Amino acid sequence: MIHILTTGGTIEGLDYIDDGGITSSNVGFKYFLDKANVNFHYNIEIVFKKDSRAITDDDRKLLASKIKETNATKILITHGTFTMEDTAKYIGKLNLNKTIVLVGSFILGSSADTDAPFNLGYAISSLQFLKPDVYIAMNGQIFNWNNVSKNLETNKFDRNEK
Repeated sequence: MIHILTTGGTIEGLDYIDDGGITSSNVGFKYFLDKANVNFHYNIEIVFKKDSRAITDDDRKLLASKIKETNATKILITHGTFTMEDTAKYIGKLNLNKTIVLVGSFILGSSADTDAPFNLGYAISSLQFLKPDVYIAMNGQIFNWNNVSKNLETNKFDRNEK
């Protein structure tokens, strides 16, 4: 079984407005999964609905507690991309011995040309084959929690220089 924890972000259609307000749409992951006709067991738990710029370490602590509480060993976390790497690093340092993949989208999940369904499918597929650790799955690539950064110029994730 895959336990899906949702936190908000662009993938859920949350749109950040410059004055700090957030608008939301009715994008739900069940819709994406139903549309894809998936054939595996999963459950979805809403942890919070925030733009990732508003996520705090208290939110990350709550998310970590949800991961620890579940019996599932495969966890998918939907997350905004702006601070996704921060959350991956926070969880990665906890050594939870579960396979945890964070996923999001750069284009609103409510948009017709969103990258959300592709990223979600890629993350779910990857989750089933990866060894226990924390990863980010975005745009056809997998990144380890301790070797990833968001490139604000390209609006993509990169591996850190070693």
